[in-house]
Amino acid sequence: MKIFGTASAEDYMLPCLNKKYLGFECLGCGLQRSVALLFQGDFIGAFKMYPAIYPLIALIGFLIATLFVNIKHVEKIKIILAITTVSTIVINYLIKIIF
Repeated sequence: MKIFGTASAEDYMLPCLNKKYLGFECLGCGLQRSVALLFQGDFIGAFKMYPAIYPLIALIGFLIATLFVNIKHVEKIKIILAITTVSTIVINYLIKIIF
């Protein structure tokens, strides 16, 4: 936090209540910082912070696209993207708590 000058994005981030009160990270820990790194143009840093950021962006982008465009096999693609995203989140979480 800066006393004088402009505020950084981290000044406005929500704390992880799970980590604060229970002492361990949740499945979403790192997502806010990852998005902030994306806006700063640090794509590799965003991935290192929260590896599920790119599958999540792909899923959200696809869901928004389906509102405007008819896509063949839309349900299968949604399921594949959702499974990929959830799997990445869970694997990342397990790696964090094990190592």
